[in-house]
Amino acid sequence: MNPQAKLISLSSLILGTTLTISSNHWIMAWAGLEINTIAILPLIAKSHHPRAIEATTKYFLVQASASTLLLLSSTINAWLTGQWDITHLTHPLPSTLLTMAIAMKLGLVPFHFWFPEVLQGSSLTTGLLLSTALKFPPTTLLLLTSPSLNPTLLTTLAILSTALGGWMGLNQTQIRKILAFSSISHMGWMVVIIIYTPKLTLLTFYLYTMMTAAIFLTINTTNILKLSTMMTAWTKIPPLTAALMLTLLSLAGLPPLSGFLPKWLILQELTKQEMTTTATIIALLSLLSLFFYLRLAYCATITLPPNSSNHMKLWQTNKKVNITTSTLTTLSALLLPLSPMILTIP
Repeated sequence: MNPQAKLISLSSLILGTTLTISSNHWIMAWAGLEINTIAILPLIAKSHHPRAIEATTKYFLVQASASTLLLLSSTINAWLTGQWDITHLTHPLPSTLLTMAIAMKLGLVPFHFWFPEVLQGSSLTTGLLLSTALKFPPTTLLLLTSPSLNPTLLTTLAILSTALGGWMGLNQTQIRKILAFSSISHMGWMVVIIIYTPKLTLLTFYLYTMMTAAIFLTINTTNILKLSTMMTAWTKIPPLTAALMLTLLSLAGLPPLSGFLPKWLILQELTKQEMTTTATIIALLSLLSLFFYLRLAYCATITLPPNSSNHMKLWQTNKKVNITTSTLTTLSALLLPLSPMILTIP
């Protein structure tokens, strides 16, 4: 891809994200989301592969539909209340339409169908942007409007996303699709608590972004795209692949790793809100996703299960490990001891 074109796309992504998260008017927020959509399309389609073109088309159609629904909800809200302010969302009809629009943007169930296919058709770096940076503006809009949203609807979307994200990831062999269903499941955890403790949603999103970035950068370094190649990738950079196992277990939410912190705090907060049934359901559903995380971690370590296919092992590649990858991997495993300090932040 032309460096100038890549610079323009990345600059537009930063501009669109900044515009959305700093806006107080619905039209400006919508414009920022549209800038993000247009800016990411060349990055998805840059390989010129039919699968990439298909992913680009799917992404554009879904995001355009979601943006139209968001604009419709804001227009109805302005018609009913006379306010274009994002925080003045008082009528239940525009509130429900907005929830559906943001659910399409984030890939929540039942609007998840596009996300695994788009991620599978994208490169690893573009997939990282789709899984993290492009989900921040819709999450911000959800945070700003959270006092006006329907708790029952959000809880239903969260439970369905956690269930389907874990269930559909069980039979996948493509790493990018597994990470896509992992993202859907984690979005369910973020949405279930957003009304009661928005700061906890942000903390969960930040930790999820850090762990996902570490995994994407690691598999980009070792060039892993599916489970069969992951089984032999430990010979390339053994320390990095061993660290990948810890990052995957952290993303699964196993103590004493960093990924256990947000799930622990969310379950604690749901219990305080007398939502013990919801907390129990999503905790049990997270066991589904734990299975494929453990399978990935098993394949990432020095364990080669019996298989009928032959793979050539590349011993000790000369490719250097990026310092960013090492830093993110370390933080993904060691942030849990900092939890008492994080809880004291006002």
